[in-house]
Amino acid sequence: MASKSQAAQAGQALWSKMPKANAELFALTYGSLVTELVRDYEDPIEVNAQLDRIGHSIGVRCVDEFLSKADVAGMGNATQCQSLRDTADVVAKIGMKMFLGIQAEVGGFSQDQRSFSIYLQDNPLSTFVELPPQGDDQSQSGGDDLRKLKYSNLYCGVIRGALEQVNLKVECSIVRDTLKGDELNEIRVELKEVLADGAGDDYKEE
Repeated sequence: MASKSQAAQAGQALWSKMPKANAELFALTYGSLVTELVRDYEDPIEVNAQLDRIGHSIGVRCVDEFLSKADVAGMGNATQCQSLRDTADVVAKIGMKMFLGIQAEVGGFSQDQRSFSIYLQDNPLSTFVELPPQGDDQSQSGGDDLRKLKYSNLYCGVIRGALEQVNLKVECSIVRDTLKGDELNEIRVELKEVLADGAGDDYKEE
C-alpha cells in the first residue's frame, strides 16, 4: 500500500480522469431523491434504510470502475491493502476523491484496529440543505422527526457495498453531521467479518 501522501496523489490523478457533473445539479438531484423518499415513507428511520440500500447498490458497482481505472493508470499498487488501515486510506483518500472530488481524512482507530472514522469537512450532498432546528414547534409537520433523518446516509451504503465486494463485511453509521450542528461530518466504519472469496463454488459450473 502507498503512503498517505501517495494515496492522496493517486486520488487526485484518478479524479482528473473522471467525467465531471455540475456540483449544484448533483446536490439538487440528490435532494430531490431524499425529498421523494420522505414523502413516500414518512418515517425518517425507513428513509435512512432506503438511502443505505441505494448506496449499497452504487458501492457494489463502483468497485469495478475503481479497480479498472486504477489499473489502467498504473496505480494498482496504491490500491493494494495489507490491513484495515490501508483499506481506510484507499476509501477516504482515493475512492472519495475519485468519485466525489472531496478530500477525506481517516482517524479514530479502535484499540483492536477493527473500526475507524472517516472525516469530511465538505459534503457535496448537503449543499443547499437545512434541517429543521431541534426543538422547533413542528411536531405536526414532522419537523422533529426529520431530526432523525441521516441525510447523507447514502455514503454508508456506498462504503458498505464497496467493501463487501472485496470481502469485508462492515457496518457504517453517521455519528456527526454538520447539518445537525456538528463541526464536521464523521462516518464510523466497523469491520464485522472477513468474507469468503466472492462468487465461490456456486458459480463455477456456470
